[in-house]
Amino acid sequence: MTRIYNTKKRILVAGGAGFLGSHLVDRLIEKGHEVLCVDNLFTGTKQHIYHLHNHPRFEFLRHDICFPLYVEVDEIYNFACPASPIHYQHDPVQTTKTSVVGAINLLGLAKRLKCKIFQASTSEVYGDPHCHPQVESYWGNVNPVGTRSCYDEGKRCAETLFFDYHRQNGVEIKVARIFNTYGPRMHPNDGRVVSNFINQALAGRDITIFGDGAQTRSFCYVDDLIEGIMRLMNTDDDVAGPVNLGNPDEITMYDLAQKIIALTKSASHIVKLELPADDPRQRNPDITKAMNLLDWKPAVKLDNGLVETINYFQESTHQL
Repeated sequence: MTRIYNTKKRILVAGGAGFLGSHLVDRLIEKGHEVLCVDNLFTGTKQHIYHLHNHPRFEFLRHDICFPLYVEVDEIYNFACPASPIHYQHDPVQTTKTSVVGAINLLGLAKRLKCKIFQASTSEVYGDPHCHPQVESYWGNVNPVGTRSCYDEGKRCAETLFFDYHRQNGVEIKVARIFNTYGPRMHPNDGRVVSNFINQALAGRDITIFGDGAQTRSFCYVDDLIEGIMRLMNTDDDVAGPVNLGNPDEITMYDLAQKIIALTKSASHIVKLELPADDPRQRNPDITKAMNLLDWKPAVKLDNGLVETINYFQESTHQL
């Protein structure tokens, strides 16, 4: 069961200028809350929050959560970490520090303030899964020494810290494992498949897929994801997670490429490249827990969400 909150809060969103964080900031402002958006702008951008610049209930603080933060808030959401391979592999040591040291700093703040804290974890904790679809009880199949490990293992360690602070210090936590999410405000050069395919299609370049394109992903539109996150945050105290949030509708990379070519009316051709190391063959969430606990499931169809995302990329290109 979810709780209904009538009181307005002051809420910290770490990573609030990023793709997901900025959408959450908008929803919280719409709900009447005060929002302190904290971001070091490594992958986030002020453009995502520019429309809130003069809003009386919005405040921006440029800060790296690897350093302690001394503020007074009622709730904390932690989205602070680069989430695409191109960005998190740029400085893998810093990526791990952001996940681990950043979690320690925000959990310490939540402990001091006795407030609830949300962790944006990831489906990457499952690695290249032997269990399909992935359920929360599955421990994963992760390479601890690969090029993706800074992100995978950093997020796994962050989950450990969250649950240990919960057990040892009584911190109220909410942990969501977020599966592939797409939509407006995606970074155009993040190297993720949706943004890559759209950019290539709009430019009329070859669309590059890895391997034979038979590997699958499941894509959740950003509005659906934010709704699930807010519902999780409003559950009873005994619901800590982890909870999978994503869209269980699965699609191959080859079929996704064809779909984007059709939606953009592009003349692009599909070209196959060598499969990178540790690239998961399947990624698909079991969302039974989310449906039961949150009364939540994605509502936006892939074609509709892709159209919105394509329109955003087209508008962004025109603004350059």
